[in-house]
Amino acid sequence: MPVRSAALLLYRRRATVEVWIAHMGGPFWARKDEGAWSLPKGIVESDDLGDELAAARREFAEEMGSPAPDADYVPLGEFRGSGKTIVVFAAESEFEPDAIDSNTFELEWPPRSGRMQEFPEIDDARWFSVDDARLKLTKAQRPILDALLGRLEEDAEIH
Repeated sequence: MPVRSAALLLYRRRATVEVWIAHMGGPFWARKDEGAWSLPKGIVESDDLGDELAAARREFAEEMGSPAPDADYVPLGEFRGSGKTIVVFAAESEFEPDAIDSNTFELEWPPRSGRMQEFPEIDDARWFSVDDARLKLTKAQRPILDALLGRLEEDAEIH
């Protein structure tokens, strides 16, 4: 069965639409910026099947160090890339945590050194305009921004 991840995409309206994205942690991403950011997300466990929004909220909390905001989350769609499917839920929010306190992972670093080190899954997260986020997100996640903008345009036409 293909790997499924669940993600939250928070957005807010300023002069332009802004989205909340996170810089991936660890030594591989440390000096990278363009293409090194991601939606807060994680793997959908077997216990989560049927409630992927709960999985997305849990993963958000683990990566941000604070709970996902209470908001009206709407399914944005499923997006394929990097061998997995990401199920995305979007919500408008003014999320402003005091700090990012991500969970960690262990990695042998430097490679073949025999030395295990802990690194945060996320080492930064913040608001970016959609145009800036398009450069920062991994290529596989960039179509998610188009889906969000399309959804916001549809909502504006309905109201």
